[in-house]
Amino acid sequence: MRPIDLILLWHMHQPDYRDYKTGEFNLPWVYLHAIKDYTDMAHHLEKHPHIKAIINFTPVLLDQIENYAEQFTLREIRDPLLRLLATPNLNQVSASERLLILNSCFLSNHSSMLKPYPLYKRLYDMFKILEKRNKEDALAYLSGQYLADLLMWYHLAWTGESVRRENQEVASLMAQGENFNHVDRLKLFNIIGDLIQRLIPRYRKLAESGQIELSTTPHYHPLSPLLIDFSSARDSVPNAALPTETVYPGGRSRVESHLASAMESHVKRFGAKPNGVWPAEGAVSQLLLEIFAEHGYQWSASSESVLANSLRKLYPDKLLPKRDRYLYRPYQIQKNSKSIICFFRDEKLSDMIGFEYAKWFGRDAAEHFIQNLEQISRSALPDENPIVSVILDGENAWEYYPYNGYYFLNDLYEGLENNPLIRTTTYHDYITTEKCSNIVTLPTLSSGSWVYGTFSTWIGDHDTNIAWDLLCVAKHSFDLVIQGGRLTREEQIAAERQLSSCESSDWFWWLGDYNPSQTVESFDKLFRKNLANLYDLLKLPIPAAVLDPISCGGGNPESGGSMRRGSI
Repeated sequence: MRPIDLILLWHMHQPDYRDYKTGEFNLPWVYLHAIKDYTDMAHHLEKHPHIKAIINFTPVLLDQIENYAEQFTLREIRDPLLRLLATPNLNQVSASERLLILNSCFLSNHSSMLKPYPLYKRLYDMFKILEKRNKEDALAYLSGQYLADLLMWYHLAWTGESVRRENQEVASLMAQGENFNHVDRLKLFNIIGDLIQRLIPRYRKLAESGQIELSTTPHYHPLSPLLIDFSSARDSVPNAALPTETVYPGGRSRVESHLASAMESHVKRFGAKPNGVWPAEGAVSQLLLEIFAEHGYQWSASSESVLANSLRKLYPDKLLPKRDRYLYRPYQIQKNSKSIICFFRDEKLSDMIGFEYAKWFGRDAAEHFIQNLEQISRSALPDENPIVSVILDGENAWEYYPYNGYYFLNDLYEGLENNPLIRTTTYHDYITTEKCSNIVTLPTLSSGSWVYGTFSTWIGDHDTNIAWDLLCVAKHSFDLVIQGGRLTREEQIAAERQLSSCESSDWFWWLGDYNPSQTVESFDKLFRKNLANLYDLLKLPIPAAVLDPISCGGGNPESGGSMRRGSI
């Protein structure tokens, strides 16, 4: 059996929920994931100091975490739901605020985050009975105490398992269960503030100790290969329908702008340049990796299907060998004197964590994962030194696990620490070893992402193509206004920041009938609101097309649509 190097790369990302016009947050997902997932993930690493991992924070997520930290420092809360948690008299809130509480505070995976708490479930059952009769009557009927208890239970359910086990005030509030007063709500509010304010320093400390490597993503999480060239979608789907516009105006320069901003963000927050870049959605193209190399990055990564497509493209007349023979090794992408090392994730193992192990007992899942690694070791040839990349969303998966994945992660890390064959490492550390001395050069790279190895999630159907057309028209307007010198320097900076937010891959992810209608409606509105704000900043009228909904949704995807498997 050959020793194995294991990479665990946890990707942490949320799109920009800020309304730059008002300063308000449109949705609460940044602070909710901060107190649950980012907090728990740091805890598990702190408790298992011999486990190494890569944590990929997108700059736009870090921007928002710091924004929340500042809100608590200044006591100027710009998130409506968080503000309501600390509002003294909930009997006097407006009808729209009541509706916000009721529409927000049941949004979670009920089997793991609502049903285990009888008093929370009772609040839900009561609301459903009233809603069935008349939702407007429910709004008027439910008391301030009901709203207080609902706000408390929602935030308690979104509190990390490590916090519940170590914070006596949280444990006491959960034991109390009902009749929460303003003092109780302020206790939880202040705990949330403390968790958020300590979050980035905790990860910085883990990085400084050498236990984790921190990597980055182009700033606002754009689907970079498509910004560079829409036709790259046809690399993996030859008949893909493309938007009306043939190219995104100035796409390459926009990608480089996101990349330069990400580098600046990383240095400011963590005191060093990142060695690697995880592209948004693991979406790569030959040209994108060449751009990464030109900017001095050592490594990047994508998914197994992208590698398989690349090898089929390179050897069209040959069948692919078993995946063990090509997957568990690094590849070099080179142009002229510049090169970058690329790794490819094991889709099966990554998807087991993302979609399957939540249904298992934690220890059984951890043992199964390690047994799979041992099987890779047994299959390795004598001259092979397998490096296995497990890369996935580090936040959304845990909502579907009992106890926020606490037992699975604890047992997994413990099992890996005690296994003599498996060595957890980081890409930067691996690159500096002799194992990385003879790297295979990949002459051509097929464009694709970590979802099916294609870009079909973000382009190619009616709704996503309409969104791209709207964005292209807005970018043309942006270019004309900037070139015309109509804006001051400060106004230009504000407009470019708004454009960057419009370029996020997340808006395109959620458009489509296969996603839940409520979520599609939210993200459709946010995307068009961002475009409208951009036109305002450019001092131009908002086109009528921006005011019309793009997509309606109606599907019931796995994991609520927040994650997708690597292969069909």
